[in-house]
Amino acid sequence: MKLQRVIITILALLTYSWAEAQSFSLSGKILDEDGHGLPLATVSCQEQHATTIANIKGEYSLHLKSADSVKVRFSMIGYQTKTRTLRRPKGRQRMVVTLYPATTLNEVVVTQQKRQTNTMQQLKSDAVRHAPSTAGNGIEELVQQQVGVSTHNELSSRYNVRGGSFDENSVYLNGTEIYRPILAKTGQHEGLSIINSDLVDKIGFSSGGYEAKYGGKMSSVLDITYRRPKQWEGNIQASLLGGSAYVGYGNKHFSMSHGLRYKTNRYLLGSLETKGEYKPRYLDYQTYLSWRPNQQWEIEALGDYSENRYHFTPTDRETSFGTIQNAKTFKVYFDGQERDLFRTATGMTSVSFSPSNKTIVRLQGSVFHTREQERYDIQGQYWLDDTQTSENLGVGTYREHARNYLTAHAEQLQLTASHRNSRHHWEAGFTMKWEHVKEQSKEYEMRDSSGYNIPHKSDRLDMIYSMSSRQQVTSTRTEAYLQDQIKWQLGTDSHQSYCTLNIGLRWARWNFNSESTLSPRLSFAIIPAFNTDMTFRLATGIYYQSPFYKEMRDTTTANGVTTVALNSRIKSQRSIHIVGGFDYQFRMLGRPFRFTAEAYYKKLDHLIPYNMQNMKIVYEGNNIAKGHATGIDFKLFGEFVPGTDSWLTLSLMSTRQDINGISTPLPTDQRWGVNLHFTDYFPGTERWKMTLRLAFTDGLPFGAPHRGLEQQQFRAPSYKRADIGMNYLIAGQTSSKRKGLRHIWLGIDLLNVFGTANVSNYYWVTDVTNQQYAVPNYLTGRQVNGRITIDF
Repeated sequence: MKLQRVIITILALLTYSWAEAQSFSLSGKILDEDGHGLPLATVSCQEQHATTIANIKGEYSLHLKSADSVKVRFSMIGYQTKTRTLRRPKGRQRMVVTLYPATTLNEVVVTQQKRQTNTMQQLKSDAVRHAPSTAGNGIEELVQQQVGVSTHNELSSRYNVRGGSFDENSVYLNGTEIYRPILAKTGQHEGLSIINSDLVDKIGFSSGGYEAKYGGKMSSVLDITYRRPKQWEGNIQASLLGGSAYVGYGNKHFSMSHGLRYKTNRYLLGSLETKGEYKPRYLDYQTYLSWRPNQQWEIEALGDYSENRYHFTPTDRETSFGTIQNAKTFKVYFDGQERDLFRTATGMTSVSFSPSNKTIVRLQGSVFHTREQERYDIQGQYWLDDTQTSENLGVGTYREHARNYLTAHAEQLQLTASHRNSRHHWEAGFTMKWEHVKEQSKEYEMRDSSGYNIPHKSDRLDMIYSMSSRQQVTSTRTEAYLQDQIKWQLGTDSHQSYCTLNIGLRWARWNFNSESTLSPRLSFAIIPAFNTDMTFRLATGIYYQSPFYKEMRDTTTANGVTTVALNSRIKSQRSIHIVGGFDYQFRMLGRPFRFTAEAYYKKLDHLIPYNMQNMKIVYEGNNIAKGHATGIDFKLFGEFVPGTDSWLTLSLMSTRQDINGISTPLPTDQRWGVNLHFTDYFPGTERWKMTLRLAFTDGLPFGAPHRGLEQQQFRAPSYKRADIGMNYLIAGQTSSKRKGLRHIWLGIDLLNVFGTANVSNYYWVTDVTNQQYAVPNYLTGRQVNGRITIDF
């Protein structure tokens, strides 16, 4: 009996030893290009159906069966996948793998993105490369299609986010907040924005609840990083709306990029109902240089110069509006002209020092200068008729005059430092800003209806509107922030949840009104153990938007004349954000998709009310309002067609503001909005590529001008637009990486395919009884644009 037990024991030991010899354990660490651990990276062996996920430090452990060869796959969303083959592995094996970010070369599209653990989503610039465009500002047009974002003028690069005005959106370029022209008031005048999409590498966009390192604008942040070329590259594009040229070069130590853009809206503006001679000319040149003599030091320089000219001589206009039962026509014959100039220059220089791959110290300086002038004298003879009865409802003359001149310059000096380890990422910064603005403006509008001046007074002649301003202000702003991003994991090794916490504090002081503000901000995200395809996010914070020049202009009216004074008691507007989000990644039809939902509430106080007149914001100049904005946004993003990115968004929102006890919606109260960006290839070929853009959004509140902000009781019709861009690759291959000429694309854009008559604003006609009629000013009609793009 004892001998039998011994034999059984020996056999069991031999079996166990044989099993051990047929298996092995693999462990190690997954790093990014900077040597930091990559949390949530996936390690898998598909042949053995074994998978594990790296912990918060990028460490992993996997138990596998031995064989002649075992293939192990290392992958991470947003990074290039690597595969390693082990030959007859035994015992304990250790492997450290470095994953590099996925890149886009020409038409090769990255179909996945890095997991979002805060409110900053990463957008891809290749989505705008062959998309139809009217404004020529591709990055802003991409942002306009995101959830919570709205625009109602296809000629404008401006956008509103979750009930805020476009002045409430901050834009950062290579870490520095940029300034923009002040007087520009319509999409026709704007020209080109400072962001050149040919130079863009990374795009981060947050529609609320963002980190302490960003300023205090109350609505959103757009964070742009320019890329460093690694070799010779470039492209040339020409179309009926303008053209651009880009060339870049880079090696191990040095890189440079140069971009030249020219745009003219003359062809598009010809489709407006106001006929005349349009001569818009917009020119922009940018250069970005980077020199890295070694691993520790880097010097960067960026320069931009833009000149936007708008010349217009109107001749006549005829507009039909109303309903079938109440149709009206409005005819105008013009005299006069408009000549506007917006000339801006921006320069940035930075020096970065990295004592280790975990620590960076950066000193950056920037300057901004703008010279703006708006000059027009336009007189119109008008007739307003009832189409059915031929009754003349109004006849008269109006004259509009402006001589507005503004110069401004601003300088910034910023010192930032960051340090990271396996769990923490600390960041701190200190900024000084010096700003100077000088304005000299004079405007008036005269109206004559049926021979009587409006407003009619027997003892004197008054203008319906006049304004005079002669102001100059110099001020200094001081800002500082400190934040930490903490990552950790909960649970056992086989059942872990991954958490990210970002907590920060921002301080700011403005010497103009001696105001200091303190803004705490916090965001938290968790990837639950029960489903690592899900992410739950929560963010909150206080945002103080310090007034700039337009907000501090306090207007008073006496005897029909409006004068302007700078309000030294003006305070920062405040917004408290609460944002809850949910992301779910899944595969459908064998392709990756992501569904995102965000609910938000913004408590607004110390508001400076404003009125929008043809894209021009006119502020009250005092903190006399409070309000709120609340809503929910949905987005479905993925490969509806293999190898392409598309998305569908739905936004629902409600806003209110209280002015002197009267509750009204905010001027940007877009109650609902739907956007679609869809990309497809023609069947059987990748040489034909099509991009469809659809926008269907609610109209905005409006009212008669010069009647007070409380009288915005009307709402414009909904904004509906469809654009289609089709491109054909006539030379090269879609995945070509060869040197020299790589691609030649021929494209055609069908703009406003359905010819929808969208309303930009209203012209108000007043008769002698002081009754007003709102005559709609329509945006561009159906147009066709042809273009050619050459990549080398």
